[in-house]
Amino acid sequence: MLYTSRPLVGAGVALAFMALTGLVTAALIGFDPLGLIVVAAAIIGAYMAINIGANDVANNMGPAVGARALTIGTALIIAAICETAGALIAGGDVVGTVSRGIIAPESVAETQVFIWAMMAALLAGALWVNLATWVGAPVSTTHSIVGGVMGAGIAAAGFAAVNWPMMGRIAASWVISPVLGGIFAALFLAVIKSRIIYRPNMIEAARFWVPILIGIMGGCFTTYLALKGFDKIYKVTFGNALLAGLVMGVVLTFIMRPVIHRQSEGMENRKKSLKTLFNIPLIFSAALLSFAHGANDVANAIGPVAAIVHAVQDGGASDQVGIPLWVMLIGGIGLSVGLLLFGPKLINIVGSEITRLNAMRAYCVALAAAITVIFASWLGLPVSSTHIAIGAIFGVGFFREWYHERILKENRTDTASPPEVRRRKKVVRRGHFLTILAAWVVTVPSAALLSGVLFYLMNLIAI
Repeated sequence: MLYTSRPLVGAGVALAFMALTGLVTAALIGFDPLGLIVVAAAIIGAYMAINIGANDVANNMGPAVGARALTIGTALIIAAICETAGALIAGGDVVGTVSRGIIAPESVAETQVFIWAMMAALLAGALWVNLATWVGAPVSTTHSIVGGVMGAGIAAAGFAAVNWPMMGRIAASWVISPVLGGIFAALFLAVIKSRIIYRPNMIEAARFWVPILIGIMGGCFTTYLALKGFDKIYKVTFGNALLAGLVMGVVLTFIMRPVIHRQSEGMENRKKSLKTLFNIPLIFSAALLSFAHGANDVANAIGPVAAIVHAVQDGGASDQVGIPLWVMLIGGIGLSVGLLLFGPKLINIVGSEITRLNAMRAYCVALAAAITVIFASWLGLPVSSTHIAIGAIFGVGFFREWYHERILKENRTDTASPPEVRRRKKVVRRGHFLTILAAWVVTVPSAALLSGVLFYLMNLIAI
């Protein structure tokens, strides 16, 4: 009875948060007709933030939980703190309201059209992410809201209103993001295997390489946060961000050498001993990824809300609007509410059900995520952090399959080899792979179709 009632408790708490959001917004804005529109937008924004927390945050904490560097409870607490801090500290006060140039502002210049377009886009994105979470598929919340904006724009002003070259770049990112993440993760796992795991003295090799790997991680995250976490507080050029990352990487490498040496003293020369050396870096990387995620993806929930507030108070659409503090709080707190209530399902799927992760493999996933975002920023590619993280997990899994296949060929005629060496090994669950891939492909068109229908219904009701 208690087990079956737990989902209802979570839904009840989520509804209570949305209701409280509506009441607070009404107290701030008022109960006139335009004020009620803002109240409705705030409630939908809270709903979207809850869904982002339930779905997206798993990409940052899932690997650490799957590697058993963190318990699910500790991961939820760390993620909630870091996501909220990222949203409130580095979430910024300016967001492009017509969502990154997806539709032309003049096509939704009329105030009512713009309000319904943003409302439909936000609700469609939230409903799609909710559905994806329910089926256990980590999807891009950015692509969900982009699809919503595109669908509303088409419903409002036709296909000509959409910036199709931009949509083409976003579609290309469906392939580029996971492939780059998978390649980088596989490369780092290959380095760890060849330079540490398969060395006669693994502990001695780890004392040399682990500080370097931690330095690379620290440098990458310094660059990552400079570009993606604090860019709304202080603008940093790409070159300066790389320089800061290089300095941090070198300093951290030298600091960690004596630390790793002390930590490895007395360890047995076996693979299991090495995993403990990666636990602390993995925890820090998960926390930093959560902070950067809160800083960036909170805009998917509150950007349209801020746009509607601006349209109601000042009239019409605008390329850039300020985000009031109370709107930012809706996004930041909503992320944590969704994570704490519904996050464990996706965290478990990402951390352990796609492929088996240990601390070293999870470390490769986290590092690949940071490097891919940096690399994509340099190339000017619009990539998805969700696609990158999941792609990195698949990259680690498929690399292990390829590596085992290579060993299998070398030992095919060796009847003395253990049965597990002579047998083909599948470590990536194909069911999850196909489900996630299908969800990625249909995210933008599904959100667009849903948004177009919602826009039509909202206009019908308004008339």
